[in-house]
Amino acid sequence: MESDLLWNNIYNTPEDDYREYRRLWMRVCANISQIGKPVVLCGCAVPDQFENAPERIMFSEIHYIAIVCGEDELKKRMQNGRGVTDENWIKNSVDFNKWLIENSKKTNPEIFLLDITILSPEEAASAMNRRIMSFL
Repeated sequence: MESDLLWNNIYNTPEDDYREYRRLWMRVCANISQIGKPVVLCGCAVPDQFENAPERIMFSEIHYIAIVCGEDELKKRMQNGRGVTDENWIKNSVDFNKWLIENSKKTNPEIFLLDITILSPEEAASAMNRRIMSFL
């Protein structure tokens, strides 16, 4: 599920690391999990935003995967593929991509990185599917 689906400006609270928004998604995912379905939540977050929430107790495991790519490729994809022209958005995306690469092994739990710099969309989707299926 795409996490932007439930986004509303009332959740725009960087001062508390978007706490209520992460808690909302954890409750949604927990309810889906209760009927025996695994959940893949896609969005921009870091493990602490979920691991420190009271709802974390509802899950036996949470796995974190980050899709990353080289800086030049990321800029190219944002500008040419998505039509992003906002330099601040591009800079923030490049900075977060770099943070993920530099810190993925330092988070608890670790973030698995999937580098898609040289992968086609089909290859990237297949690689992500294999990784997700390895958890089941």
